[in-house]
Amino acid sequence: METVQHILVYLILALAVAYLVYKFLLPKSLIHGGKKNSKDCSQDNCGCS
Repeated sequence: METVQHILVYLILALAVAYLVYKFLLPKSLIHGGKKNSKDCSQDNCGCS
């Protein structure tokens, strides 16, 4: 029974670390498929507000 608990603990730890890497360390371009924002907010009347 102790072995099963160890496996579950390591699995949960791995999932938590993977989530943190996904959330904070990966660039946004990889997460959203490399889409670039087509709006240019440096011009007037761009609809960004």
